[in-house]
Amino acid sequence: MSRVRHFVPAVAARRKFSCLAMAVGMALAAGHAGAQQAHADAVPPPQDTKYPGTVTIHVDASDTAQGIFRVRESIPVKAGALTLLYPQWIPGDHSPTGPIAMLAGLKLSANGKPVMWKRDKYNVYAFHLDVPAGVATLDAEFQYLSGRTDSEGFDITDRMMDMEWSKVALYPAGYYSRGINFAPSVKLPHGWQFGTALETASQSGDSVTFKPVTFNNLVDSPIYAGQYFKRVDLNPGGDAPVHLDIVADAPKYLEMTPEQLTVHRALVTQAVKLFGSHHYDHYDFLFSLSDQLGGNGTEHHQSSEDGLGTDYFTGWSDAAPDRDLLAHEYAHSWNGKFRRPADLWTPNFNVPMGDSLLWVYEGQTQYWGYVLTARSGMWTRQQFLDAMAMVAANYERNRVGFHWRTLEDTTNDPTAARRSGLPYRSWQMSEDYYSGGQMMWLEVDAKLRALTHDQKSLDDFARAFFGVDNGSYVTKTYEFDDVVAALNGVASFDWASFLRARVDTLNPPLQNGIAATGWKLVYTDQESAFEKQYNSRSEPARHLYNFAWSIGLTMNDKGQVNDVRWNGPAFKAGVSTGATLAGVNGQDYSVDALKSAIAAAKDSKAPIQLLLKYQGVYRTVAVDYHGGLQYPHLVRVEGTPDYLSEIIAPRN
Repeated sequence: MSRVRHFVPAVAARRKFSCLAMAVGMALAAGHAGAQQAHADAVPPPQDTKYPGTVTIHVDASDTAQGIFRVRESIPVKAGALTLLYPQWIPGDHSPTGPIAMLAGLKLSANGKPVMWKRDKYNVYAFHLDVPAGVATLDAEFQYLSGRTDSEGFDITDRMMDMEWSKVALYPAGYYSRGINFAPSVKLPHGWQFGTALETASQSGDSVTFKPVTFNNLVDSPIYAGQYFKRVDLNPGGDAPVHLDIVADAPKYLEMTPEQLTVHRALVTQAVKLFGSHHYDHYDFLFSLSDQLGGNGTEHHQSSEDGLGTDYFTGWSDAAPDRDLLAHEYAHSWNGKFRRPADLWTPNFNVPMGDSLLWVYEGQTQYWGYVLTARSGMWTRQQFLDAMAMVAANYERNRVGFHWRTLEDTTNDPTAARRSGLPYRSWQMSEDYYSGGQMMWLEVDAKLRALTHDQKSLDDFARAFFGVDNGSYVTKTYEFDDVVAALNGVASFDWASFLRARVDTLNPPLQNGIAATGWKLVYTDQESAFEKQYNSRSEPARHLYNFAWSIGLTMNDKGQVNDVRWNGPAFKAGVSTGATLAGVNGQDYSVDALKSAIAAAKDSKAPIQLLLKYQGVYRTVAVDYHGGLQYPHLVRVEGTPDYLSEIIAPRN
């Protein structure tokens, strides 16, 4: 999945147990786990055999008013026990997030007669039934109910939809997903056009039938459709077609300038030059530009789900911080979909995934996302530098959670936190394998260049590790030792110890890559143009006023505190997330008033007085901070190799 940029606080529930209660609880849990395991055996484990026949699935997605997807499936069966599964572990989410609560109205029938089902007692994603004698086809009908509020999120609006097959499909247990064939079709809202990696077999009006595919490929091939649609060729004359399939809230948001088209085409060119291969027959960026459907970023092998605000093209000069999204998700076709950590490969979508190597899967993709955005010209050199400065500052000053947990431990966050808001993110941290991994891979790149006297780099690793088997679509798994071996293939070094010192230890040296590439991090009292844009974007996590590197807090545009740096000046003064700033030094709060107060305190011994409102109660806290405004920037270290500029230079 794409970058993690949420800052919304959440209230953590805390419970205290006595030693006796804990002992009793552990005994009960052990008994419960045994019973749960015994019952779980009723769900047949997946076998690598072919499912007999083809499942047909039709989704009526034409209801834009109420957001109801109406599903019909016909499943070849034989008499006896059968378990149907709703996908739980969703690739790209790295967690058991299949929205089972949104499935409703399930009815099973055979030969026109109802067939009763019973949900598994412990596994809410499993439905057990007995197929009557003489029945060859089981018919299933149900609805998938799209969220209807901003907080729930939308799968469909009155102008566009993002339909993921994992949300609208049941499949038989006991088989690898690659062994189950599906024949899919969909009815779209009238007049809508669509983009997908699926291949069309036929179309009649608003109904589209696709060529049969295996279930794992069906789940890997979502559909974007919309009233306002445009398809752009990003690889004209190339051996594998690549298209940008855009749906937007209005026709004006579809228009690209010639310069914008050039850099998007360069993204494809630079990615293929980097990896030296491709692992798709065709590729579609499924791209929504909407203030309703919301942001998205999910990788697939031959496509990606990408969603940003309406002004991606029309507000180009003010939208630089969002432009690494496409590069990130595209790089996942190589890193994450073709090459995948062994514990993240599962035989079907209800076997738990392991996330231990997400610092490769996501961390190196985050690295390449930034690099390819710069190499393609989607970012200027300065925008890249300013973006890296913000990441580096986070790991120099704001990720104090590394005092108690490791980078690898953050790979548990998709399952533990499910990307919910956190009250003290600087201390709890949240999926830091993305940006923390990015910082580590920057240092690896610099180390490879230094070891080989600038003859080799992480580009060579990318070609050797992700670029193998050009044209192959078959997932190739890897483990930690495979990563180490590939690095040693570029330049001999104790890479195992190097990586472990960064992913398995407390307080890892994640800032080393900046110095190793010939730059240093400094702070001034002026925001970079990039940071101003980042803070002002209209995405849900934005309208952010960032004082994390000075007094140690961030706020939204309404003055509500959404993170406090653990043990920072504001934290020590008693500022809590969730509180709203009402006043600064006896004046009404405004962001300018706070900036002025922070700047003035640099030449004063008096603390900054903040009036806070929380749960209807006002209180004043004194923040003893005198360091002035602090915003990060990168500057060159003269006399050292400028690897960073080499890293982002376009490849010929």
